Amino acid sequence: MPAYIYWCSYLIIINFIAIVVTIVDKHNAKKHRRRVPEDALLFLAAFGGSVGMLLTMYAIRHKTHHKKFMFGIPVIITLQIVTAYYLFFR
Repeated sequence: MPAYIYWCSYLIIINFIAIVVTIVDKHNAKKHRRRVPEDALLFLAAFGGSVGMLLTMYAIRHKTHHKKFMFGIPVIITLQIVTAYYLFFR
């Protein structure tokens, strides 16, 4: 199988996990339960779940007032795009 199939599968899975974790964190915030650490959310974003997490954050209005997330995740996405371009198209 071509390598891009593995990369696409990985990105689908990690984005699904990032979406679920973001929704769980929002739910826990509403119920005053133990939250997902911000570092864990940023870790998921950095390892490929950034697009799913950003879209979910906007959709459910979660962490949209935190500069760390509203600036950091788009920076992560930009770095991921540049890295992917460099790795796959150069």
